[in-house]
Amino acid sequence: MTKARLLRLSVVLVSIFMILLIIVYWDNVGTAHFYLHTSFSRPRSPGAITAGEDWEALPDVDEFLAKLLSSSLKHNSSIPRKTEQLLVQGSNKPVVSNLEENVRGYDWSTHKDRNSLDQEKLQVERQRTLREFCANSSFTFPTKERSFDDIPNYELNHLIVDDRHGVIYCYVPKVACTNWKRVMIVLSESLLDQGVPYRNPLDIPREHVHNTSTHLTFNKFWRRYGKFSRHLMKIKLKKYTKFLFVRDPFVRLISAFRSKFELENEDFYRRFAIPMLKLYSNHTNLPTSVSEAFGAGLKVSFSDFIQYLLDPRTEKMAPFNEHWRQVYRLCHPCQIDYDFIGKLETLDEDAAYLLQLLKVDRLLRFPPSYRNRTASSWEDNWFAKIPLAWRQQLYKLYEADFVLFGYPKPENLLKD
Repeated sequence: MTKARLLRLSVVLVSIFMILLIIVYWDNVGTAHFYLHTSFSRPRSPGAITAGEDWEALPDVDEFLAKLLSSSLKHNSSIPRKTEQLLVQGSNKPVVSNLEENVRGYDWSTHKDRNSLDQEKLQVERQRTLREFCANSSFTFPTKERSFDDIPNYELNHLIVDDRHGVIYCYVPKVACTNWKRVMIVLSESLLDQGVPYRNPLDIPREHVHNTSTHLTFNKFWRRYGKFSRHLMKIKLKKYTKFLFVRDPFVRLISAFRSKFELENEDFYRRFAIPMLKLYSNHTNLPTSVSEAFGAGLKVSFSDFIQYLLDPRTEKMAPFNEHWRQVYRLCHPCQIDYDFIGKLETLDEDAAYLLQLLKVDRLLRFPPSYRNRTASSWEDNWFAKIPLAWRQQLYKLYEADFVLFGYPKPENLLKD
């Protein structure tokens, strides 16, 4: 009798184990690798709000899955890594039209004359600022108090996962995200060129970079793993290295306006420019194509764009487009404990340091700086014709991004 019970119990346990293995490893994109490791560690702030802090309190199935994956990690760590190939450092500058060059102002110099920053101290300071304001009950903004489990899946689509190296990147448009996506494609080997994974980030065509099917994001976990998706997200958030890059919020807005409304962009013209021109410039019978509109001198002004952002009807119709959506809404920095916070203002130094910490600096280098000439010194000119009341409202709209990421309040724009 006892032997029969033991046999049945063994069958049940083996079945559960096999089901979990299938759930974890059955993946046609590459998420089966699960090299769970954190490339570098740092002290945790006592008040940090973290998606993985409740690790010990996870349900039994989560605990079992965590142990399973941890044992997989130990196994994988004993396997020698294949010889890393140092990539050819040189790369040709991609062809950029004169108009795009004038608007984007890419700078391909190496900036070797810059003083090296004490990156470790810089990271400690950036993370301390973020954690302090996330824990500060007197500083509030929408969605701050919700937990990671309260975040809808569609709001997790900016979290790109590389299971091969244990990296999670939250991309922020207008903050070098095209090149960081290229880096993630190279690391994850998620895109092939004539049957071979890309090795040089700059070889990856722009249209492939922004194709959502190319990247594994948290939003795709629900479709892949069903009810287990949140469990796996928490495990990866606990084990993987998480990073994002940010930028002065007002400068990011100027950059978004320039690239989406000063260049001929058919999609943005139809989705955003036509409504703005009708609502805020009283235009009617607008051309259906952006080339016709530009030919007739019909362009969205920066004032139109600011009115659109401040208009309460905008958010009621649909959430902000990702190019001007606040970083705290894209990356959830008070719910996810990021290991590295980079800034566009120190992109070259931050990128080089991060790749070293991830131990992938011998595999690739970050592409030459797409250093947009949209600079903070331009803010006075861009906002000169924007009424003071609008500027103050705009600051309140993006205040959380200023405060959480340590950008100074633009006092010169908020006073007469």
